[in-house]
Amino acid sequence: MSPRLQVSIVLMSLVILIGIIELVRRRRLREEYSFLWLVTGFGLFALALFPDILLLISRIVGTELPVNTIFLFGLIFAMLILLYFSLRISSLTTQVKNLAQQVTLLQVIREDK
Repeated sequence: MSPRLQVSIVLMSLVILIGIIELVRRRRLREEYSFLWLVTGFGLFALALFPDILLLISRIVGTELPVNTIFLFGLIFAMLILLYFSLRISSLTTQVKNLAQQVTLLQVIREDK
């Protein structure tokens, strides 16, 4: 990895980490979601500082180029995020349905009085 690319990745990961911390501080991102993004930012930072780790992971996974390994892990990361949010949406949909039913019952009880 060229020194220029290494410096660029380090700066990008630092911007991501600072941005995530700032979003949490301003309460625009909840702590439960920030953990995963912080781990990702630190992972990018570590890979930029120690590029040999990426080469080792590429050999273990069996990819020809390290960029393919990054793409693979990015795709897996995106799929896991989508799965997590699908689970959250399903849970929230059930909660909204239950609340709507409870409100309807309370309105019926209030009308009977």
